[in-house]
Amino acid sequence: MLSTPTQLLALTDDHGAALAEYLFYPDDELLLVRWHGHLTGPEIIRVVQQSAQWRNKLGFSLILNDKSDTTGDWSDALPWLQYEWLPEAIAAGLKAIAYVFSPDRDNRFASQNFVAAVRPHIPIELFEATEVALEWLQRQPH
Repeated sequence: MLSTPTQLLALTDDHGAALAEYLFYPDDELLLVRWHGHLTGPEIIRVVQQSAQWRNKLGFSLILNDKSDTTGDWSDALPWLQYEWLPEAIAAGLKAIAYVFSPDRDNRFASQNFVAAVRPHIPIELFEATEVALEWLQRQPH
């Protein structure tokens, strides 16, 4: 059972549509990022940079990355995620990521490439459902 979450922020895209919402579960050291809409590389980077601002302040070691409500090819953000964000996140204490897939084909391709880049460094798994992803994540050491 998860602790009670604190909603940190809800970001919108340039058109005012929902882009991402952040929920923090302090007792579980868990940050849930729930994505929405059609994603692009620059939007991915903006949302991830926002979560990085909380990393040291909140001390989360687990991320549940829920892209089940998204479309779009954001693969142009992969080099930044792999070579800039990932080393910083691991150094700051990130221990595991549960990743909920989008049904969109382009989004899945980018997601699979992201997971392949992260997997040699920390536990990361792909899921079709948030509940199963959360169960796996709660079993990870943190």
